[in-house]
Amino acid sequence: MATENNKIFCGLFLFITSLNVNFLLKCRYVRGYKTWSKIMSGHSKWHQIKHKKAVTDKKRGQIFTKVARMISIAAREGGEDPEMNYRLRLAIDKAKEINMPKDGIKKAILRGTGKLAGVRLEKVTYEGYGPGGIALLIDVLTDNKNRTSAEVKSILTKGSGKMGGSGSVSWMFSQKGVINIEAKDINQEEKENIELLAIDSGAEDVKDQEDSIEINTKPQELHKVKKVLEDEGIKISSSEILSIPSQTVKIENENIARQILKLMDNLEDSEEISAVHSNFDIEDKILETQKV
Repeated sequence: MATENNKIFCGLFLFITSLNVNFLLKCRYVRGYKTWSKIMSGHSKWHQIKHKKAVTDKKRGQIFTKVARMISIAAREGGEDPEMNYRLRLAIDKAKEINMPKDGIKKAILRGTGKLAGVRLEKVTYEGYGPGGIALLIDVLTDNKNRTSAEVKSILTKGSGKMGGSGSVSWMFSQKGVINIEAKDINQEEKENIELLAIDSGAEDVKDQEDSIEINTKPQELHKVKKVLEDEGIKISSSEILSIPSQTVKIENENIARQILKLMDNLEDSEEISAVHSNFDIEDKILETQKV
């Protein structure tokens, strides 16, 4: 009888211990990503600014063109089945976010696979520097590299920047999936539930930015994490793959901040530039004076 009781006691002890260990690991993990979030804050500043800016009809047309190009390139490189091509799936998700018609999405895929006539696009990334010594990664989808290279160089030069050589700044960036959720009407308990749900579904990092929640994932995990959140009724503001820098440049001068924002706008205005990534971190009090 004593032996049997010992077995029961040992079994209960191991069960309770395993629960405590799992709980402690979960708490340690949560503390870890909250600490890491503080370290990572500001690393996608331009991404945050863009989503606060108003979208004019002209900008909307440019966005449609850029997303259509993204779909075509993704289809050409990985095939037309979005279930087997995560980059195409993400590009289609982006198209749906901006309300691109289904026919437009279909034509972009067909152009990418060569089933529909169209210009052959090429994906290129330029590296450079901006005001204050900030690093710039400029993603381009073009049918003429020479023309686009000259255009990018011109925009940088006029904006107090310059082109860099291959590998000059790319070493400090790594690609991450980034999901944004509006959090103005979400209380603290709901935020914590979203954070835990995101981590449990494969997210690497969650940042509480007061009026929004930013979730970072591996690029190939972005769609999965997004779907888990949406299945729980959580509204996603945006989701995309971004190049996140490992270090930032703090910008405390208003004039330099103004130059940076103007340069970023001018780069984004180019129809052939699909995305611009940088490592600047402009203080919020300065941003408030820049009408962003």
